[in-house]
Amino acid sequence: MKDKTMKEKALYIYGRAGVLLILLLMVILLTFMTDTFLTYRNLINIVRQVTFYAIVGYGAMVTLIGGDFDLSPGSVIGLTSILSTMAITGTERGVGLPLLIAVAVGLAVGFVNGFLIAYCSLPAFIATLGTQTLLRGLALYIANGKPISGLSEKFTNVGGGSIGIVPIPVIILIILGLVTWYIMKYTRLGRHIYAIGGNAQAAVVSGVNAKRVKLFTYLYAGVMAAIAGVILTARVASGNAALGETYEMKAITGCVIGGVSLNGGIGSIYGMTCGILVVGVLTNGMDLMNVSGYMQKVAEGIIMIVAVLLDVVRAKSAK
Repeated sequence: MKDKTMKEKALYIYGRAGVLLILLLMVILLTFMTDTFLTYRNLINIVRQVTFYAIVGYGAMVTLIGGDFDLSPGSVIGLTSILSTMAITGTERGVGLPLLIAVAVGLAVGFVNGFLIAYCSLPAFIATLGTQTLLRGLALYIANGKPISGLSEKFTNVGGGSIGIVPIPVIILIILGLVTWYIMKYTRLGRHIYAIGGNAQAAVVSGVNAKRVKLFTYLYAGVMAAIAGVILTARVASGNAALGETYEMKAITGCVIGGVSLNGGIGSIYGMTCGILVVGVLTNGMDLMNVSGYMQKVAEGIIMIVAVLLDVVRAKSAK
């Protein structure tokens, strides 16, 4: 009984502040282990990189809380990157048209995923893995495997520019974060997402239209990935079909590290953001220490497994 109590206390502490403590510990260690980690330039680079993971993470968090997951965001980024840049290459257009195209792509992909899962009862793994492969292949085919350049400064400034000392992508991240937080915390739709993730049958009996709610979660995930795709394209100043590879896994890993349950019904913006920062800081730290790219993949795999194990332990302790 004593062991169980101690275990519950440990999980409670981790749920409340564990991710933040892990993040602070990583920052302290990397500050002493490298000469450049705690410099302004490096910290800005971390923030810029984490921004794209976090925007994808908002969509991943919503689908996970709703009891499902989405493997297609990385491919949405690649397709969005190609289609949005093809529309403005060689012109002086800014981000307006690319953003409209991105939102349209995100809604279309989200609708297909949501329809297949909610209305056709396909497993989320099969449906989103299928769209992941299809979209990446489509992006490569449209671009003929080549990057698209010739983008205007008005467009690239959205990804690389700043307002004062704050990068524009971070401002966009904050706005999208506030929108996501408000939807999940203060709207009926947000409560319904938590409800179907926690207990879908009970939610349906209570009058929740689970199919529509699931469809919304995938529409939202698609739009978040598409917006991330436009900003990331502006950041690298070229359209690239390979852009966004593994972003969905980094986003899901960050969510789970931050306390978003793979079983649905549990999660918060605060936890997800801290989890994404852990992923970003770790990646940056390995780069600064010249860790082999192959070993970085090994480390990412270990982190993913540990994150899932933590989720399993949390789920068992909650029963």
